[in-house]
This record gives sequence, C-alpha cells and structure tokens, in this order.
Amino acid sequence: MPSILYYLTFGMVAVLFVLFLFMLVGWRWIMKRMVKQMGKIVLTDSYQENIMELMPGLRHMGIQNMIENSLRAETGDVLHRPLGSSKKWPHFDPITFIPAQVSPFPIDGEEEVDVKVTIGPRAKKPLNIDIPLMISGMAYGIALSEEVRLALAQAAKNTGTAINSGEGGILPEELETAGKFILQFSKTEWSKEEEVIKRADMIEIKFGQGALAGVGGKISPQNLTGRAREIFGLKENEDAVIFEHFFENQTLQDIKDLVVELRNLSGGVPIGVKIGAGGKIEEDIDHLIDLGVDYIAIDGGQAATHGAPPILSDDTGIPTLHAVVRAVNHLEKRNMKGQISLIVSGGLLVPGHFLKVLALGADAVYLGSAILFAVSHNQALKALPFEPPTQVVWNQGKFKDQFKKEDGVKAAEKFLTASTEEIKMALRAMGKRSLKELSKKDLVSYDELTAKMIGIPFSFEPWEEKE
Repeated sequence: MPSILYYLTFGMVAVLFVLFLFMLVGWRWIMKRMVKQMGKIVLTDSYQENIMELMPGLRHMGIQNMIENSLRAETGDVLHRPLGSSKKWPHFDPITFIPAQVSPFPIDGEEEVDVKVTIGPRAKKPLNIDIPLMISGMAYGIALSEEVRLALAQAAKNTGTAINSGEGGILPEELETAGKFILQFSKTEWSKEEEVIKRADMIEIKFGQGALAGVGGKISPQNLTGRAREIFGLKENEDAVIFEHFFENQTLQDIKDLVVELRNLSGGVPIGVKIGAGGKIEEDIDHLIDLGVDYIAIDGGQAATHGAPPILSDDTGIPTLHAVVRAVNHLEKRNMKGQISLIVSGGLLVPGHFLKVLALGADAVYLGSAILFAVSHNQALKALPFEPPTQVVWNQGKFKDQFKKEDGVKAAEKFLTASTEEIKMALRAMGKRSLKELSKKDLVSYDELTAKMIGIPFSFEPWEEKE
C-alpha cells in the first residue's frame, strides 16, 4: 500500500504541473493581448503619431547618423569617432588572383616561398624584414596601453617584422623588446631624443594619415593619465599637443633639411614620410621625391585611428585602392619604382587584401585595425557585453588592467604567422616561389569598372595580357 510520502510527492507534482499549465496558458494569453494591442496601435494610429514612423526615419537617416547627430546635440563638441570611416569605399574584394593549374603548374606545398622584403634599398642601412606585413603606428598613451604596445612589439620581433611607434611616447621597455623599430617622427615635442633616433631601424616623418588628414590636436590631462604623462614629459595639468606643422612658417626646404639631419643622426637608416592619400597624390609624391626620401607610406581613406572627426574620416581623402594604383603608376612614371619603397595601409583587414596590395605594386603593408583586434583576441570578451571591446586595449580603457601581455603576444604572433602562410599558399597556387614574382598581371576583376581602372582583365571576357 502506498505510503503518505508517495501521496505527498504525487500531489506536489500534480500541483506543479497545474501551475505550469496555468503559466503556459496565462503567458500565451498575455502575449496575445500585447500583440493585439500593439497591432491595433501600429495599424490604426496616424503616421505622425505612429511608432513605426521610426522605420522610414531610420532608413532615411541611418542609425549611425542619428546617434552621431544626437551626440553632437548633447555635447556641442566635435565628435571623435574611433576606428575610422564606416562608409562603403571602393575596395579590393572584386579583384581575384589567377591560379596556375594546367601550365604553369602550382608549386609543391612543401616548397618554401620567399616573402622577405627590403624597405629603402638606397639607404645606407636598409630595413630587411622576413614578412611583408608590418605593425602600423598606434601610439602609446594617446591610443594604446603599455601592455598592448609591449605585446605587439614582442610579436613583431618573434615574426621577424617591424613595429611603428606611432606619434605617442616611446616606452624604454619597447625599445628593448622590439626587433626592428620604426620611429614615427611626428609634429610633437616628445619622442625626439637623440638616443631614440639612433636606436631606430627606420624613421617616418608623419605629415598625415588617412583617418585624420594632417591636422593636429590636444589631449587633456583627463584623457592622458598614468605613466604616459611621464613618458611624454608633460607637467601636471599640461595638455599633450600635436601640432599642424614641424616648424614655424614651415617650408619644404625645412623638411628637406630635416630628412638630411635624421639620416645623419641615425647613421643612414631609411627616412620616409607618411601621408593620407589625397586627390593630388601625384603632386604630393613629386614633393616627397624632391625631399630625397627612401620610402613613402600612404594611408588610404578607409584607415582607422583612436578617434577622429567623422568629417575627416568619411569625407576627406581617397580610397586605398585608388591610392596604391595611382602611387605605383606615378613612381613608375618618375622612374622611382624600386628605388623609393612604397608602404600602403588603410582598411586592409585580411590576407587577401594584403596580397592584392602587394600585387598592385606596394612593397609592404602596414596593419592597424586587423592586428589590434588580433592582439586583443578573446581578451576583448572581458569588456563585452556592456562596453566596446577596445576598452581592453586603449590606454584609458576601463579594462586595460585586465589585458594579459603574454596572451596578446601569442595571439598577435599567430595572426601574423597565419596571414603569412596564407600569402605563401596563394603564391604557390599562382606558381610562384617568391613574392618578387608577383605583379598585377596575376590579377583579374569581376567588376568591369575596377578592371578598367586598374588596367587588369575583366573576368567576363577572354583573358588578354594588358600593357
């Protein structure tokens, strides 16, 4: 005969089951009422009072534009949007490589492919790197935290490539950690010590960048705190100032003299210039040739930065694709291709982008956003879901103290290694044993305008070698 415990248990289960049914029925009833009421409001309210007015409004305005205009209305200040332009620029995706299959044949997968690069071949001490990918200038203090900079420096050394200082302060530990170090000589009062110049493997005079053009700016003490202020040499309440010019009443002769001075002080390392790609790029290159530079770094309109006014990121400059084609064509016209090296950056995010830029004539690629997201990898999860992932890497980020340098080194190194191996695989697929064998003759495009613009075959038509 069943015990009293059996009946109690059975009774409790029955009660719970009834409650579950009641909740299920009740929930369905509540949902039905809500949907009915909402449907009535949406389907009967006049358009001027209808919540669905948001739909055509947002389609017309765009969510991002609406939010950014609201931020302008809230602060009355110039916006500084992180990570560059979000608009759709002409890009490298419609371009594809021509594989070798019947004749010539692909290269055996076990055979090594040479992807080494020399920057500034005319310099007394050219920069030799093992891979064509370099880490772009992302400044310590102004943008990145100390631990992130050190992680990137170590990853660059481990993969045989170079890291650019950016226009921030120079960490002594970074100089010790980095293998090949590029000093960005910026329009600032810091990072110009003679010992730093002599330590550099390459020096880059920064005129401008893709996301910010050539303008300067001020960083308040509230936005530049901690050890960075000491590294910058700033007083307690002093702003960090990035100027618009290097010299008062600046002339090109001043810059030419600067190139000579830096070349002498550094002992003959490559001296180059970084510019944002603009509509007069040929004229800009002519001036840079006259300055006697060893390399030119061009940052296309898709480039990112820690923060820039949207009007500069979205509405200034030209696409990276246009910039690299025009720059290469003009260097060839001036008989400077192969003498002055070309480094390209701006919206280059995956190995396919990197290799297409190299095929179009660049000597190397600067990586910014791609390596930034790689170095933070799964550590970005520490900020989500309530803060953006970059709060782990910025010097003023809320989660910067949780960033683990060792994990960052591994992630960035693996990204660089994997990207290089993909580049080698593509070269083997094209039947090439060296990056030097690659050219725009290995490209086609499925977009007719892109093909015409670059001077490569349109993939819908029978292949004919272009001049």
